[in-house]
Amino acid sequence: MTARIPKPAGEPAPPGWGERGTAGAVIAAELAFEKLWRSYGSGLAIDGLSLVVRPGEVVCLVGPSGCGKTTLLRLAAGIERPSGGRVLLDGREVSGPGGHVPPERRGVGLMFQDYALFPHLSILDNVRFGLADMSEPARSDLARRALARVGLSGYEADFPHMLSGGEQQRVALARALAPRPGVLLMDEPFSNLDGRMRDEVREGALAIIRETRATAMIVTHDPEEALRVADRIVLMRAGRIEQTGRGEDLYLRPASLFAARFFCELNEAPGRVARGRVETALGAFPPPAGAEEGAAALVCVRPTGVALAPTGAGQGVPGRVLARRFLGDVDLYEVAVGGLSKPLACRHRPARAGGADYAPGADVAVSIRPEDVLVFAVSDP
Repeated sequence: MTARIPKPAGEPAPPGWGERGTAGAVIAAELAFEKLWRSYGSGLAIDGLSLVVRPGEVVCLVGPSGCGKTTLLRLAAGIERPSGGRVLLDGREVSGPGGHVPPERRGVGLMFQDYALFPHLSILDNVRFGLADMSEPARSDLARRALARVGLSGYEADFPHMLSGGEQQRVALARALAPRPGVLLMDEPFSNLDGRMRDEVREGALAIIRETRATAMIVTHDPEEALRVADRIVLMRAGRIEQTGRGEDLYLRPASLFAARFFCELNEAPGRVARGRVETALGAFPPPAGAEEGAAALVCVRPTGVALAPTGAGQGVPGRVLARRFLGDVDLYEVAVGGLSKPLACRHRPARAGGADYAPGADVAVSIRPEDVLVFAVSDP
């Protein structure tokens, strides 16, 4: 096939992701980690972690840099060996005291942040590369069908440098899914893409993952991305699981201050328990469970939970607007309140959307919506 003329820089990717329902289903596998740990010298990257990813489940690993997300993915793939514990696929040990199964024999698909395409191979040959134990015509047919499903029919003879970043990521997805793996492992697969291209590729990839019913474990540094795509989120911290559950569980009911801060910007007001309430510069709030009289606590308020009103209009503590920034649907305010060391961040509906506008320097009444309040004991790390 004759290669196409390279597209001019900035030309949009071809529309569509191929016909839905043509990706083919896989036999999803269960992925499990039992008391897993991985050390590098004197440091622990994974520290006694246990986790089960159910067949067909999409799980996102999130957490700060260096918390062990990518290490756990590499252990699942077989790229690294654990220092202790076991990795199991459908109950079969693939890493542990009983031995180590190499990546190519695990039946897992891999997608990396940098796409990891072979620059000297055509797009078709990149997808064919992971297909073994079948005839050449069968390999080519399966690779072409995988490329068609990601919307890249007609690109078979191109080379990676001829494609945009979004198109290269589609090729990487086609290559990972062509062998019909029972588990798909993805390491920050969309982080090199920008704006709408990232959204398009992510939604297209997720649609194919759902269609194939593959078990998927996705590493991401973006909390919003995890909330959008995951059946279950695993928040990691220093090689351990801090909290796991549905997105709404981690966002609305964080188990720790660390978890709350990870998923949302917070306004924080220190206080102390007095007469069954936490007294702060923003008012009084219910105490954390088990807090004793006089105990220190931290009241955290999401920016959406800070309401502004003209002074004298009703309840609230006095505040002064320091800055206002246009964000489209809402305006972002910085408001100084006596007794707080930092200004409050407030996402407020403007007059153009039925709210009110306040200029920098304006005095306002600040009130707090209870549904956007989280309270933690100060001993919580």
